[in-house]
Formats: sequence, C-alpha cells, structure tokens
Amino acid sequence: MAKQRRVYVCRECGAQHVTWAGHCNECGAWAAIEMASSVAAVADTSDALAPLASFDLDAAVPTPTGVSEVDRVLGGGLVAGSVTVLGGEPGIGKSTLSLQIAASMASSGAAVMIVTGEEAPSQVAARASRVGPIPPTLSVLDDTSVETIEAAIIRERPQLAIIDSVQTLSVADYDAAPGSVVQVRAAANRLVTAAQRSGTSVILIGHVTKDGALAGPRLLEHVVDTVLAFSGDRHNELRFLRTVKHRFGPTSDVGVFEMSGLGLEPVDDPSSRFLADRRPGIPGSVVVATVDQQRPVLVEVQALVTPFGDRPPRFVGQGLSSSRLELVGAVLRQRAKVDLWGWEILASAAGGAEVKEPGGDLGIALAIASGLAETALGPDVVACGELGLAGEVRSVGQLERRLQEAFRLGFRRAVVPTSAPSGPTGLELIRVDSLNDALLVLGLSVDLPRPSAG
Repeated sequence: MAKQRRVYVCRECGAQHVTWAGHCNECGAWAAIEMASSVAAVADTSDALAPLASFDLDAAVPTPTGVSEVDRVLGGGLVAGSVTVLGGEPGIGKSTLSLQIAASMASSGAAVMIVTGEEAPSQVAARASRVGPIPPTLSVLDDTSVETIEAAIIRERPQLAIIDSVQTLSVADYDAAPGSVVQVRAAANRLVTAAQRSGTSVILIGHVTKDGALAGPRLLEHVVDTVLAFSGDRHNELRFLRTVKHRFGPTSDVGVFEMSGLGLEPVDDPSSRFLADRRPGIPGSVVVATVDQQRPVLVEVQALVTPFGDRPPRFVGQGLSSSRLELVGAVLRQRAKVDLWGWEILASAAGGAEVKEPGGDLGIALAIASGLAETALGPDVVACGELGLAGEVRSVGQLERRLQEAFRLGFRRAVVPTSAPSGPTGLELIRVDSLNDALLVLGLSVDLPRPSAG
C-alpha cells in the first residue's frame, strides 16, 4: 500500500526538504521553503525488484552524433534515453552546435526533433540551410508546453530531441513563470521520464549566469545524465566544449571548434591551430605544454615587459589565471631575485587559448624573464612545470603525453622538472631543480637596472 508524504521545496534553488524550515541549508535563503503542489507516493517496491544482471548492457552503448569533437567529449556519442544539458553564455553558439548535431544525425537517417521556444520555425530553417541541406527526417515543434513536448516524444519516439531552451518551458501544474527554479525543475523531471520511456536522447539547451553556473537551476546538474559546458570568447572564433558531468563515460576530454560562416568547424589539432601564427626568435615568447581536461595542447605564452615608473610591478594577463600570474611574479622576485620593481608585465596566451593549470607556471616565468632580458629562447624549446613557493620546479600530471605532443609538432628540447619521465627518442630533456637553474641554463640574464621614474 502506498503511503503519502509531503515534499517541501526551496523556490530559490529547488532543494527538497523532508520538513518545513525557515532556512534552506543548500542555498542559505530565508523564508523560501514551501510545500510542493503535489505529494510524492512512497510505494511498496517488493514486486519491482529485478536482478541487475538481467538488464541489456547494450542499451548504454553511445550512438555517434557525426560531429567529431562532440563524440570525442561524450566518449563516442549520445546514449539512448539519456538527457544532456548543453550550457553556455547567450550567443556563444549553443543553438548552432545543437543544430549541426541534429542535421548530422538526421542525414544518416535518424528521426530528429527540434523544439524551438526562442526562435520561429522559419528562423530555425534558415539557420539549418546555412549549415547544409535540410534532411527530410529533421522536424520542428514550435511549443513551450512540457505536456505537449512530452506527448510528442513518447508518440513519435525520435532518436534525438533538442529543446531550445529549457528556460522557455512551462508545466501547467505550476503557477510560476517560465525559467523559474520551480518550472525548470518540473520540466527537467518530466523530460527525463519521457526520455527513459521512449529511448529518445534529449539535449536541453540552457543559458549560464555571469559566474558560469547554469541559469537558475543548479539542480539540473543532479537531474540529468550529462552536462556539457560550451565556452569561448565571443570576439574570438574558437569555442571549447567540456564535460562537467557524464554518467556514461569520463569527463577528461575537451572539444575545440572554430566559428565560421558555415557554422562550427571541428578543430582536430588544437596545438597546430594555436601555434599557426607563431614567430620564433621573439623575446618574451615561450611555448608551454599544457593539458585541457586530459588533452595535451601546446600554447604560446607571450610576455611584454614595459617601464611602469617608480612603483610596484603591475601584472595584466589575458587567457591566464590572474592568481597564478601573480604567484609566478612573486617567485621570480623572491626566489630568483629578479627585480620587477617599476615594470608592467603584460602576459597573454596567444591565439585565444587559455593556460590556467599549474603546468604553465614555468613557461610563464621564462616568458617574463625572456622579455625582461630581451633574449629569445630557441625556436625548438618547450617548457612544462609547476613552480613551488620555494622556487622549485615540480612535476605535473600527464607529463609524458605533453612531451609526446611537443615532439609531434617538431620541438626537440624540453625544459622539465628533474623528476620528469623519459620523453620520446629525439627529444632532449633539460631537467631543472629550480627556476634559478632554468634561467641559468637558458642564458636569461635579468640583472637590469630599474627603469627611470619618468
């Protein structure tokens, strides 16, 4: 016999509570907890038990989307009956990417449904025609009612349904506005159930807030199977697709795209893309071997050191972690005795790349020292290592893969920590214990007078 129990929900974050309380323990909001409009049934599940080994393991095998970088990130493609959230800033290209996934799968004969809540169907068709010919199995539904969408998914059973966007949906049982936590939570729960019943893979497009969180509902991350973050600088052509959560595989890869007139073009070799316009032999330029998720990527770090008057040094970074840039500057001053007083250090990861992991520390420090000494490093030198506060050069993860990537692109000398593993044959490892050792072995003399106050 089923028992009824009351459910209390925070209207700010969607967290569920067993009893009413004046304060939400999840988000800290006061007077935000209220009884849900429906009650949950706690049923006797004794008759529903089944041996785990009796289920079909092939049901979790991913189906390729046909977009190589998306399949790379998802570990092969979309799993039937799964729900994926694709989040990103407005205008970053989420709708374009999802439309390319839809067109690619429909071109292979799969039935694909696009639910549009932000654009008219004619606008969707116009964008689809720019990507390529519109496949006959690609259909559109112009509706924001979750009940209508749910019925269409269960009735038609398409292989893929794309909802653009989850913030436009509404459930009739709730009186809140579309995009509110209550509506988004209810819509997500209904669509997850519909996906599981029909075997349809569902992609929910969601906007993000200024701090990068999914707009309104962090709870979506708990409800769905996969969360993808689509990011990039809107003034740069490059876009990055990363997994925040993935129930069916690792979250260790990153997809790279380049925005063009025909949509998003996959970048199969990001290292070559980032180094394409590099000019070797320029002081202040160092190539660093980084990893994004677990994908090795080579990036050029540039540093321009200019007089700043009789005042403390100023650090300005682009594509670099500001905290790590300041840490590197402090180690240069305190441990390597590099006098940065009166200098402004402008440091950048060239080509729209980002270097925000510790493996870029050594390369950033060498770029600053190279710019200050006006001495260029050899064109075949790559650097990788974390700087400790004592000035030591420490090892980082995936170092062997980083060195393989550097050798593949023609680099023949690598400045690495003493504990680094052996690299590929033909790559000379310059092992250093400290930042001082690295500056010495590379001939970066930084004993320069302070710039004048003027």
